[in-house]
Amino acid sequence: MKTLKLTSVLLLFLFVIVTSCSDDFVDVDSQDPNSEDFFNEEADYQDALIGAYDLLQSSYINVMLGEIASDNTLSGGESATDVLGIQEIDEMIHTPVNQQLRDIWSWMYAGVNRANYIMEFQDKTDFPGKNVVLAQARFLRAYYYFELVKWFGDVPLAVDERIQFGDQFEIERTPKAEVYAQIQLDLIYAADNLPASWDEAETGRATKGAAQALLGKAYLYQENFPKAVEYLEQVIGGPYDLVEDYDTIFEQDGENGIESVFEIQYTDKEGAGFGCLQCSEGNVAVGFNGIRNYTGPDFESGFSFNVPTQEAVDQFEEGDLRKDVAILDIDAWSVANDATFSEGYKHTGYYNRKYIARKGDLNTGDANLTNPNNYRAIRFADVLLMAAEALNRGGLGDGQAQIYLNRVRDRAGLSELDLTGPALTEAIYKERRVELLGEGHHFFDLVRTKRAAQEIQGFTSGKNELFPIPSIEIELAGDRWAQNPGY
Repeated sequence: MKTLKLTSVLLLFLFVIVTSCSDDFVDVDSQDPNSEDFFNEEADYQDALIGAYDLLQSSYINVMLGEIASDNTLSGGESATDVLGIQEIDEMIHTPVNQQLRDIWSWMYAGVNRANYIMEFQDKTDFPGKNVVLAQARFLRAYYYFELVKWFGDVPLAVDERIQFGDQFEIERTPKAEVYAQIQLDLIYAADNLPASWDEAETGRATKGAAQALLGKAYLYQENFPKAVEYLEQVIGGPYDLVEDYDTIFEQDGENGIESVFEIQYTDKEGAGFGCLQCSEGNVAVGFNGIRNYTGPDFESGFSFNVPTQEAVDQFEEGDLRKDVAILDIDAWSVANDATFSEGYKHTGYYNRKYIARKGDLNTGDANLTNPNNYRAIRFADVLLMAAEALNRGGLGDGQAQIYLNRVRDRAGLSELDLTGPALTEAIYKERRVELLGEGHHFFDLVRTKRAAQEIQGFTSGKNELFPIPSIEIELAGDRWAQNPGY
């Protein structure tokens, strides 16, 4: 990570101690005779905490598939068999045998295990500020569990202890309501103990506002609208604000700005390869999203996945300043800039401009896997729109909901809306779609608001709200877990 970065020795240590690339239940290596001799000083806790942050970088696949599974983008790539798991999710024909879904499961649980590693030894050594270390660990655990619940529903829940190999024969899938309850406890603790900001050298660590925002989001997903408003409005109270120029948000100079409530840090200083994508310190999705066989100014070439649909592009109103920031019309661009490119599979003529590779990075090999573009995981605009939705859907005040919605529209150069009731609800939904297009939220917005079946081609109600538990994980657990319905 840019500032929370592991040294090679520490990375190796944490991979051996906490998680390996084996086929075990949640990628845990059980040969761990010396872990109890760790955590003897503050530096040990800080090193382990950096290891827990590190798995955030692997969530690039969550972001990509959050768009591809929706009606915002198509799979793209080179052909119908290029990364077959991505193609299947785009077509809504995915099964429990899907490498990308297994990656999400394994990598998010690796993050849980790294956070739990710290919590397991939370009482071993005292030092000033330990509560802040534990608050970060609990924020990260909540973040990873929130991703798991979004994708898979009921999931095994472990708290304050690692899931060791062999535990899979005893641990059960936990009802998602109980997982959410733990997420809430973790985020409340985090919000009470994290600072409002960090020094520049610690950029990227979780803050009080990040915990409050994720907590509000978790309540929104459960349709607990009063609680969602309570925590989201605490974030709206400061110190965040909308960046005046939307065009700057997704450029390198715009990273970790005033609109960024929580941002996942990436760097191009350490190379990566396809043999261990989760090991990359760069944003892998950026290379995957990139323009196929591109030569020209401003951008670098990529693999042409995750291409926006015409229907998504048409959602932007006339004069919306966000359109050309979110969408790259490659045909118009190539003519205007004497650029060349190749059409990939399911070519639409559009690319996700927010997250495609820019010129100017170090081009560390493999350059397509080592892009330094940070992921803006929680933006202030997202918080405003979540608060607007909770106020409106919860019957808690359409007037205030309008204020939050119109702050976002004003920045986009659009006229303010004076709507109430269901008409305001639909306006908020549409605003979330165009404001956050390309950022990985849309599929889950459609599912939680029960609009997915009418919007996503091939979506089956009662099935596709969740993704299947990877079959190998069920097998490793002794075939005791029931699969999600329909799979």
